[in-house]
Amino acid sequence: MRTILPIIALSIAAGAIASCGNDAPPESAAIQNRQRMPIMVSHGVSKLISDSGINRYKMITEEWVMYDQTTPPRHDFLKGILLLRFDNKMQVDMQITADTAYWYDQNLWELRGRVYVNNEASRTTYRSEQLFWDMNKHEFYSNVWMHIVTPEREIQGNRFTSNENMTRYEVIRDKGSLPMPKEEKEPADTIRKS
Repeated sequence: MRTILPIIALSIAAGAIASCGNDAPPESAAIQNRQRMPIMVSHGVSKLISDSGINRYKMITEEWVMYDQTTPPRHDFLKGILLLRFDNKMQVDMQITADTAYWYDQNLWELRGRVYVNNEASRTTYRSEQLFWDMNKHEFYSNVWMHIVTPEREIQGNRFTSNENMTRYEVIRDKGSLPMPKEEKEPADTIRKS
């Protein structure tokens, strides 16, 4: 009888342990809002982006979050981004940095917080708190305060539209300074009152 009780206890314990094992996959609650769930999260990213088989851009970011169910699909770069654009000789001709970026439908960039653009070719720099870049239309635009510096002038304004190279642009509600030639005594655009 003494040997039978431990055997029965061991049999019950073994049965209990065996019944705890389950081959069914674990279950969780259903996802209610798929738009808030990213399809991919990557850390420490350095990626080349090609156009017609030629590397045109390099993107460097600490964190890249991709959403495929938002309208339009969106990529978030909440920890900052550095974008480099290459010319035909694979030399960097433009640098863009921002504290935060959103890339909508792999076309429209929204850059926010300490946005800085440096165009090496035209020696133009741009600073703002927000800038949109439409890659299909090849243009930049913004509706917040901005500051652009070229070799010829320095301009500040509240609305900005430019081609992708920042060589042709329009600034609204602007203020700025232009260097005056030393040989002129009065600016050519001065209006005289009679």
